[in-house]
Amino acid sequence: MFSNETIRKLREIHMGVMAEQLSAQLEDPQFRNVPFEDRLAMLVDAEWSARKSNRLTGLIKKAGYADTQASVENIEYIAERHLDREQILRLASCSYIQEARNVIILGATGAGKTYLACAFGTAASRGFYSVRYIHLPDLLVEISVARTNGTYRDYMKRLRKEKLLILDEWLLYPLKETVARDVLELVEARNKVASTIFCSQYDTSEWHENLYAPSLADAICDRIIYNAYTIQIEGESMRKRKGIPE
Repeated sequence: MFSNETIRKLREIHMGVMAEQLSAQLEDPQFRNVPFEDRLAMLVDAEWSARKSNRLTGLIKKAGYADTQASVENIEYIAERHLDREQILRLASCSYIQEARNVIILGATGAGKTYLACAFGTAASRGFYSVRYIHLPDLLVEISVARTNGTYRDYMKRLRKEKLLILDEWLLYPLKETVARDVLELVEARNKVASTIFCSQYDTSEWHENLYAPSLADAICDRIIYNAYTIQIEGESMRKRKGIPE
């Protein structure tokens, strides 16, 4: 029924897992009495599973998470953190991405903002959404470089297409006018189109101070906050709790 030539052709068309499984079937006498349809289904399932797994691995690698092991299942619901389990599980379903809504995660240094954001990101990757994790200062450097080498428009288009953008260290320091306008363009481009997670040490009421001018601050904050889910993490630093240097 099958031959080494068939296996070779499967490998040639990049169906290596299916080729390996077929080879194993041919060598195993137990498969001789298995109906053709069942054997074919096993081969297809093996190839499909491997491709899905490889795709997920690629998405996680491309996202650039600060913590690739972060997961919603391992979030610590310590009472003093005041985390809403139902809200977190609802967000982990990625419904906010389908709605193109934002998520704001607030908390002091070491509170676990990055872990939570990466956990949401990993959940999105599992749903095969494109995700990009980056610190805002690093993003602003990339935007500056893109403007210098003439690829600014293409770079902003790529950012717009990410289904989930995670901006850590959001407004850690005041922005200059040019930079604030870049942020406004990015926020405007993604508004009602894609989701962004903002991780900040500062309450949203304090964001205006770091957005150069009231007019720019109003425009940026209005596009972020009005449709966002907000998570406030309270309590002692998780790094301190676990003995990790700040």
